[in-house]
Amino acid sequence: MKQHRVLIGDCIESMRTLQDQSINTCVTSPPYFGLRDYGMAGQIGLEETPAEFVSRLVDVFREVKRVLRDDGTLWLNLGDSYCSTAPGTKNAPQSKGSAKNPEQWANARPKTPPGLKPKDLIGIPWLVAFALQADGWFLRQDIIWQKPNPMPESVTDRCTKSHEYIFLLSKSQRYHFDHVAIKEEAIGGQTGNATTFKREGSKREKSIPGHAYGTHRPDRKEAHYSGEKRNRRSVWSVATRPFKGAHFATFPTDLIRPCILAGAPVGGVVLDPFGGAGTTAVVAMQEGRKSILCELNPEYAAMAERRIAASWLDGSAQMDVFQDTAQHPAA
Repeated sequence: MKQHRVLIGDCIESMRTLQDQSINTCVTSPPYFGLRDYGMAGQIGLEETPAEFVSRLVDVFREVKRVLRDDGTLWLNLGDSYCSTAPGTKNAPQSKGSAKNPEQWANARPKTPPGLKPKDLIGIPWLVAFALQADGWFLRQDIIWQKPNPMPESVTDRCTKSHEYIFLLSKSQRYHFDHVAIKEEAIGGQTGNATTFKREGSKREKSIPGHAYGTHRPDRKEAHYSGEKRNRRSVWSVATRPFKGAHFATFPTDLIRPCILAGAPVGGVVLDPFGGAGTTAVVAMQEGRKSILCELNPEYAAMAERRIAASWLDGSAQMDVFQDTAQHPAA
């Protein structure tokens, strides 16, 4: 197969052209509920109610499940939405990037659906996660994307929103997850070192703080530590970055890099049914994986093709001209 493909059209119809169990992992971020009108018939995100939005996503990911290998995973980034008190953008959710064009947000926010009140936080991420769980997916983890540079909000009756969710779901109980590939630097927090020890026979994972290596205690022995790396934690601090293209709602490359490294082996295939400007394909290429994108909007599909071509020509030291930053493959 071509190493990086962009399929133009409805994502479900596009995925129906793919073989069963041909994908290693899916990394994606669907459009927000009620945020923006992309001007495309059949687009997801402008449904009348959250229930309709959730139902459409369940249909999409049911097809994703078909094309995933039995050991495949789904990494799903979702932002939340508020019920608005009036048309406009006051209670619109944050973009995945740094949106400089709020006038492009959908003018008419969804009417307050039954069971919700004006100004309610809808809870879209968890509604989707639980619906996918009910549809047979294994809901394995909620990961917090913490944004050091969140988009300012003029609200005075709640905190400024500075996080989104990434849900890790799997097709089967046992699945491919390369935890070594995404280990993080063991800095900050209590990771253990040569000056701590734990009680012999203790089932504690952490050492007992404040007791030094070599202290004579017959009931204790020295603990063993790597000293450099630790298992990745479930809160990821990744700054948003402006995007020069028309599709401003893109996730940062550093946000999805761990998903691709853990979810697919080198040479494996990464799927993004909401391909947008092609960030998933760019990172997959940088990390030696193949990719398949689905994109409803031909303009964004063409943009993705240009980014893929530019990244291919740039080789191992990737310069993403759309985000002004050189991207280097992780060691």
